[in-house]
Amino acid sequence: MSNQHQVKAKKHLGQHFLNDESVAERIADSLTLKNYKNVLEIGPGMGVLTKYLLKKDIKTYVIEIDTESVEYLQSNYLNLAPRIIEKDFLKYNLKETFKEEPFAIIGNFPYNISTQIVFKTLEMRDQIPEFSGMFQKEVAQRICSKEGSKVYGILSVLTQAFYDAEYLFTVPPNVFNPPPKVDSGVLRLTRKADYTLQCNEALLFKVVKAAFQQRRKTMRNSLKTFNLSDNLKANSIFGKRPEQLGVQAFIELTQLIENDQY
Repeated sequence: MSNQHQVKAKKHLGQHFLNDESVAERIADSLTLKNYKNVLEIGPGMGVLTKYLLKKDIKTYVIEIDTESVEYLQSNYLNLAPRIIEKDFLKYNLKETFKEEPFAIIGNFPYNISTQIVFKTLEMRDQIPEFSGMFQKEVAQRICSKEGSKVYGILSVLTQAFYDAEYLFTVPPNVFNPPPKVDSGVLRLTRKADYTLQCNEALLFKVVKAAFQQRRKTMRNSLKTFNLSDNLKANSIFGKRPEQLGVQAFIELTQLIENDQY
């Protein structure tokens, strides 16, 4: 192996290199390897997590925007070289690599794009049965939180409409170089056996976003722009605030709005 300090962490890319082998191994082991043969690691850096993935009975791909990291991986992980994608995950069409095949996603995600990574995963849920990785702790907690929690929000509802979310463990700042200012949290998303929505998906996203943008108001007030009939607004669900509604309640609410409008 070349000198570990070859790649300098770049602030604009949100890079914090994990340098704790046991944490890297625990993240790699969070994948169940069920129902897929491929895994895509986002932002591998110098490959601390990658090397544990390469030991598994699975085909590992990595996507990395940082040229310096790509060069490091190419010279240190020769058998990985053909599966290094030098692209921006958020802009890259993953079908170019995976066609219609399923794949899992894993990574020590750059905090500045972590929620966008989740939204792209939701868009591609037909191909992504499993997702695990490291976020800023409060983001990981928000994704996994249930109704009634102060941190429950848009990300919680939309992720849990399709995936079961589990918060696995917390990681302190001192195992990174440079150390972030906050704790990190590792989570796993497992796609539901039936993840088809019983409502209009685009409308669900609009309802959830509108509700939580004014989270202290009741649904009756936060959903005013939907021009709902007085008859519908009399339903007791509209007297609640968004954090009181579970995922299933949001789906039922969306059905009610759909039936009211069309």
